Amino acid sequence: MDLLHSWGVSLAIRLQSEFSAYESWFQRISSVADLHTTFFIFFPVWFHLKRDVGVRLIWVAVLGDWLNMVLKWVLFGERPYWWVRETGFYGAEAAPALRQLPITCETGPGSPSGHAMGSAAVGYVMVTSVLAIAAQRRPPATLYWLLQLVLWTLLALAELSVCMSRVYVAAHFPHQVICGVVSGIVVAEMLSRQRWIYAAGLQTYLGVTSFLLVSAVGLYVLLKGVGVDLLWTLEKAQRWCVDPAWVHMDTTPFASLLRNAGTLFGLGLGLSMAVRAERTGVAVGVVCILMSLVLLQILDWLTFSSDDEVLFYALSFVKSGAALLVPTALVPRGVALFLHGRKED
Repeated sequence: MDLLHSWGVSLAIRLQSEFSAYESWFQRISSVADLHTTFFIFFPVWFHLKRDVGVRLIWVAVLGDWLNMVLKWVLFGERPYWWVRETGFYGAEAAPALRQLPITCETGPGSPSGHAMGSAAVGYVMVTSVLAIAAQRRPPATLYWLLQLVLWTLLALAELSVCMSRVYVAAHFPHQVICGVVSGIVVAEMLSRQRWIYAAGLQTYLGVTSFLLVSAVGLYVLLKGVGVDLLWTLEKAQRWCVDPAWVHMDTTPFASLLRNAGTLFGLGLGLSMAVRAERTGVAVGVVCILMSLVLLQILDWLTFSSDDEVLFYALSFVKSGAALLVPTALVPRGVALFLHGRKED
């Protein structure tokens, strides 16, 4: 593995050298590739355009990220920014100078890449959904083939950018981002074949949310009991990050777990509270999308101190749940009440 890691470090240094002018772009790509974009932007848009696609996006994102966390715990993957400082691979020679950025110091294990896995899974769902919608309208074969070519090319370019950005910022080795892309597409394809997720009730959402929490915590406690600390990477991040302020609590595996659990619970609760409004046209859907995006941006401004870890995790769960309640229940109910009042006038 040291040879593979050394090759990855060499590639990262080459990217940092030859593409330094695009540093802000790579940082932006990494930020956009985070599942936060799916929860706060993609989901509200798709939910009000085509409900089933929005629901599938959340299931794929949440279960994929949970699986990513488990794989990271099992695979014990290193990250370039700390491996290069600890390895004895280079012997008496000086270790390569690998530059760090504010988004470099992720605290969890490195394999597979969560950004690559999540963005690939979400992108796969959106591309296949657009193609399925287009196919229903029975376009000419040549036009449909051209649409396929354009969408898959755009997804490939987007994933290439995500992979390059994660290697550039020294958060991942190349093989980790490749594994992330492949596993993300596999998860998306498998879940896209499941029809029960569209008819799942609140009890099902509660059951799956509980399973995600209990299984992950149970695995942590079990391995902790036999002397395996699954949070071994936190000490490495705190030790080798050049700026302690760049080590954020929200990058820890448990922060991810609580966000995902809150998101899935919020979706189930929101769907159970959602109103079955009569069809009122595209304009109402656009209004719901715009209102949802505005309210979610306001919610996103709320940040929490990580001084108290338990409180931080609890508030992360609540915020994630609220982010799904807004577009699924609160905004549609508000719009329905407004339209009902207009009709009575």
